[in-house]
Amino acid sequence: MAVLSAKARILIAGQAPGLRVHESGLPFNDASGDRLRDWLGVDREQFYNPDNFAILPMGFCFPGYDRHGSDLPPRRECAPLWRDRALSVMPQIELVLAIGAHAQARHLGRKAPMTETVRDWRRPVEQGVLPLPHPSWRNTGWLKRNPWFEMDLLPELRTVVSRWIV
Repeated sequence: MAVLSAKARILIAGQAPGLRVHESGLPFNDASGDRLRDWLGVDREQFYNPDNFAILPMGFCFPGYDRHGSDLPPRRECAPLWRDRALSVMPQIELVLAIGAHAQARHLGRKAPMTETVRDWRRPVEQGVLPLPHPSWRNTGWLKRNPWFEMDLLPELRTVVSRWIV
């Protein structure tokens, strides 16, 4: 579920794999991955090239579903157990794409609502972190209610990403 890299300068910090991704063993191998690649302006080959991106979720396993059929959050014991060790072998990382509230809390040290965190994206970029909503279809309504995301943030994201893609 993780793609560690000695060359990538961009880390995709996700939450935890959904069931389909968990079963395939390939991160973002679903419709969320298609949307994320579109946001980044890259194709599958570029996305899975470890010279371009490292991928490290908050949890390695599918955490199950809640009573409404939504994915549960990453298990709390996962990231503290191994995340710092995994990051220590990738000192070249210059930008963390913190996808979703759990990754944002971990990388930004704040537990503000996700919309507030993403809306304030310019300040975290100075810290080497760019907060993004999860690219799940479940956030389609959020994307429609927040058109600034596509108009302001995505063009900057694509510009930054294009500097480091091989």
